[in-house]
Amino acid sequence: MSLAPENLPATAAPTLPACLRHWADADGDRPALTFADFATDRAGRRKTLSWKQLQERVDAVAAALPVGPGDRVAVLCPQSADYVVAFLGAITAGAIAVPLFDPGLPGHAGRLAAVLTDCSPTAVVTTSASVDAVREFLVGLPGGEDVAVVAADKPTPGPGRAWPAPAPAPDDVAYLQYTSGSTRSPAGVVLTHENVLANVSQAVHGLGIDPAGTTVSWLPLFHDMGLVLGLITPLAMGMRSVLMDPLAFIERPVRWLELLGDHNASWSAAPNFAFHYAASRVREEDRAKLRLDRVAAIVNGAEPINPGVLDRFHDTFAESGYTPDKTRPAYGLAEATVFVTTGPGVPPRVTTFDRVALGAGTARQADDGLRLVACGVPVGQHVALVDPETGVALEDGAVGEIWVHGPNVGTGYWQKPLESTETFGARLTGDHGDLPVGPWLRTGDLGVRHDGEVYIAGRIKDLLIVDGRNHYPQDVEATAASADRDIRPGSVAAFAVEGTDTEAAVVVAEHRGHSALTTEDERALAVSIRRLVSDAHGLALRDVVLVPAGLVPRTSSGKIARSACRDRYLAGDYGKALVR
Repeated sequence: MSLAPENLPATAAPTLPACLRHWADADGDRPALTFADFATDRAGRRKTLSWKQLQERVDAVAAALPVGPGDRVAVLCPQSADYVVAFLGAITAGAIAVPLFDPGLPGHAGRLAAVLTDCSPTAVVTTSASVDAVREFLVGLPGGEDVAVVAADKPTPGPGRAWPAPAPAPDDVAYLQYTSGSTRSPAGVVLTHENVLANVSQAVHGLGIDPAGTTVSWLPLFHDMGLVLGLITPLAMGMRSVLMDPLAFIERPVRWLELLGDHNASWSAAPNFAFHYAASRVREEDRAKLRLDRVAAIVNGAEPINPGVLDRFHDTFAESGYTPDKTRPAYGLAEATVFVTTGPGVPPRVTTFDRVALGAGTARQADDGLRLVACGVPVGQHVALVDPETGVALEDGAVGEIWVHGPNVGTGYWQKPLESTETFGARLTGDHGDLPVGPWLRTGDLGVRHDGEVYIAGRIKDLLIVDGRNHYPQDVEATAASADRDIRPGSVAAFAVEGTDTEAAVVVAEHRGHSALTTEDERALAVSIRRLVSDAHGLALRDVVLVPAGLVPRTSSGKIARSACRDRYLAGDYGKALVR
């Protein structure tokens, strides 16, 4: 199931610097990038760069970088126009960009140190306000004192720099996209210009993006969805990009929706939690002023999609002009650049599957069971549902591991040959029809193709296997969260631990009013959670642990880190639980 690459829309040029050069030459005075700065102005002061201004700033950074082909340049900027300039400057200098984040981002210093150690950058691009903090951070890393530091907002030409740098080829590496590490330590996905621009073409066609529109994004630019939607797609297609800081969204989610309404045919993307958050936090008087009829679409991806959350978002913003067909469920991962499957321009399709059958590996519709949202179809790439043990492609309706083959799939993990072969070099066995033998990307995700569309069931490594039955953790987590209004939605972790004879299941849930709970309250709530999970899933929980807000660990992209939560639980970090 795919579309021939020759039928996909063309990007402006075959490499990222060539795309920028094209728009600067062809339409230099048109706005390219606007950053809405809510940190210095509550109304969000707009700072706009034209294509020509963006090109000039990128060239200045590139000229200041003492790097050669293949060197890594880490981008350690806060979310801003400077981030875009730094990322493109690194690539224009002939280096490999590594999109990361400012060392001041709370809670991520350990991950930043691990990634910088892994990619060994020759230079770092930051902002003048962060130069001292970046130098101090680098001193604590192996060879960090030798790393050149350049300020994107005040670059100074480097000594003896050969400029301009040789133009990259389409198969040259453009950047390393470090995974968020929800099931393993972060690894850098190696992505070429060809990989990235192929994925842009696929997404533009699959989503029906009009290049005359505008992209609006608060997603972090160091994550795949934020980088491709907020920076690379506009660059490749000549669209205007409007950016804001993620913190500005968290402070007041209405800002995101206001920016969407400021532009005709606006596009955005967000994970499921953002739809819930916006529906919960935007006040009625603010909703009345929104112009969401101007929105072309919002992609929902990056984490499991909750049908109830979509219903609430659609109901909440209906009077603001938002209609369900504007929501585009999607599936993707960094190893495939970002987009793999996308939904058509119709209201999201929700199907109820029999839980027991699904746990046994077959998708069977039922009146009551697990409601899953269809994530569309692949475009310009192949998707196969495969038995992960045998490598045999499965028939429609069978649950299997999602495998991907296409020009958007990265070339491997940075300096990890064994992991690269295992993940990126899979081959089909047995009868596979018109599908290529390989190489295939093994996603580690479970899914099923039903009535032509792909549904995501969960991650193989997160699957709860208790008494020989499979249970999907996000399904158990949603049931547990329904037990009490003060259990924070999206802040519940379900995982398996070793029991005496078989694996057993544990739930750790954040509770908003935890400090006010008595022992009796906590026991009663745990009993309620156990009963709900038992009734819905036939699953007896070994343990229920209620914790204050913020204690269920997440990845840097906001996903529940179930393996990390399990490690904390086993290490006794949650103390002696009141409930057993």
